Amino acid sequence: MEDHKIVQRNIALQREWYGEPLGDRVRRLVVAFDVSQAFLAEVLGISAPMLSQVMSGRRAKIGNPVVLARMIMLERKILVPEVAAGDRDAMQAALEDVRDSRPTVGRDNIPVSSDEKILLSGIRDVAEDENLAEAAKLLDEDFPAIADLLRRAGAGQ
Repeated sequence: MEDHKIVQRNIALQREWYGEPLGDRVRRLVVAFDVSQAFLAEVLGISAPMLSQVMSGRRAKIGNPVVLARMIMLERKILVPEVAAGDRDAMQAALEDVRDSRPTVGRDNIPVSSDEKILLSGIRDVAEDENLAEAAKLLDEDFPAIADLLRRAGAGQ
């Protein structure tokens, strides 16, 4: 198979497995935290060349579930108000928290930090569980990470 066809196939698989191409997700993290791709790789616990291959579609998946869990943790930390506002100290603390984490990933759990627990509680304070579930269904296709967050809030996690 030609290289460009392999890349296209891998990106299609990423959309299926992760909701969108991993390159898009990683680029958002690089921009949100104002870090280099190499530094982000270190935080995630993956080599810079491996991250580059995943981003470009040369590889289809992240083989280590802990790396994926850390990426999800970082995506959620973008929602922390101080991080979203660009507070450098908050951004650095979020990166260090994720880098130092040792998440366990099972079939029924994805790691949630204490900041996220506060966020989920805040969401529950302003909406009914069934409304959160309905909102999650509406957002599932285009915004899977937000849908997951609403689902988790509705489930009281």
